[in-house]
Amino acid sequence: MKTFELKGEIRDGFGKKAAKTYRSEGLIPCVVYGGHGAENVDFLVKQGDVRNLIYTPEVFLVNLDLGEKKMKAILKEVQFHPVKEQILHIDFLHVFEDKPVVIELPVRLKGLAAGVKAGGKLSLDLRKLKARALASNLPEELVINVEKLTLGKSIQVGDLKFEGIELLNAKNAVVCRVQLTRAARGDAAAAAAAVGIEEEEETESSEE
Repeated sequence: MKTFELKGEIRDGFGKKAAKTYRSEGLIPCVVYGGHGAENVDFLVKQGDVRNLIYTPEVFLVNLDLGEKKMKAILKEVQFHPVKEQILHIDFLHVFEDKPVVIELPVRLKGLAAGVKAGGKLSLDLRKLKARALASNLPEELVINVEKLTLGKSIQVGDLKFEGIELLNAKNAVVCRVQLTRAARGDAAAAAAAVGIEEEEETESSEE
């Protein structure tokens, strides 16, 4: 998994008034939740320092530098202003090397599906999957090979296996599928009609 370097400073002011003051200065209040008995840490980061972390489909392991405190974390939740695009608050989750974390990983489809070759359309129903794994086992994305996926067929969560990773979505949730297009339906109907005509002609010939 890619890493993201982020510097911040420990927060000493709390409450709505303090938060408003921080935001007016271009700072974002943040918290990293410890978990596993570790303490939560409140801190501040600059608005400009998190743009490449927030506004991207990529997932990062964040190396937090809070002065005397250094830790690894993952992005948990971002709160935005209901009208403006201003970031109001960011939640992180402390990552421990020997403890599994739960995170949503982006899905990437690989290969040309057999069903697409036959005129179907490939659709991605779940762009991210919820996974549980040690940080050392987390990939940047979950790659799914769709070359053998035929017309009208789908790949469900239960069909997928990744080493060292447990997928937490429902087993029957559809990740991707090859749908019949109008053209493909027309071709299938024409092929079926042609087969029917051939069978009918063969029957008539045998009767003669």
